[in-house]
Amino acid sequence: MSATGEVSAGRAGRGRRVILWRHGQTSWNVERRFQGSTDVALTEAGLAQARRAARLLVSLKPHAIVASDLQRAANTAAELAVLTGLDVTHDEGLRETYAGVWQGLTHQEIIERYGDEYAAWKRGEPVRRGGGELETEVAERAAPVVLRHAEKLPDDGTLVVVSHGGTIRTTIGRLLGLEARHWESLGGLSNCCWSVLGEGARGWRLLEHNAGTLPEPVLGDDD
Repeated sequence: MSATGEVSAGRAGRGRRVILWRHGQTSWNVERRFQGSTDVALTEAGLAQARRAARLLVSLKPHAIVASDLQRAANTAAELAVLTGLDVTHDEGLRETYAGVWQGLTHQEIIERYGDEYAAWKRGEPVRRGGGELETEVAERAAPVVLRHAEKLPDDGTLVVVSHGGTIRTTIGRLLGLEARHWESLGGLSNCCWSVLGEGARGWRLLEHNAGTLPEPVLGDDD
């Protein structure tokens, strides 16, 4: 597979699947405080979210689990590992976007102090939020991690990637081959919800987005 998620003709239709699962709730989520690469723990509610989601995802019979090494993602992944018996591989390449001076600020504080920068980012312009990483740089470190682990799957295998909202969005954008300025069109993920990518004849396809229930087959003319 290429960096854009293209699949050679000989491997088309094999049915690999990647589930990109966002971590559970943290206290900074509740406060609408930008976390970035700050290592914030799950709340009790976040841990309960992880346990509930794990009970659903285990039925998809994942073959491998890879997670960000930040504790909110690692501890979310651990709940699925308990149920599957799989080991979790931790990779710092799946960490959330480093956002410099934005980290620790509330949403309102960011708008008040860095309004022009925030507006430019929302318009799809390449912005180093808080002096940190560009979204394309996040994709460049995270997408290869996903592809490397997906390559190891059996033909119909499922990989669970436990990461962060911003990192998941940029990774999906990169794997789908979307231009970076369009990545914002992918809506955000709620805590402990997930998106599903499936391997098709022309590359990766977005099958589910911000799901909190098990994927259903597409019954219609677009399958």
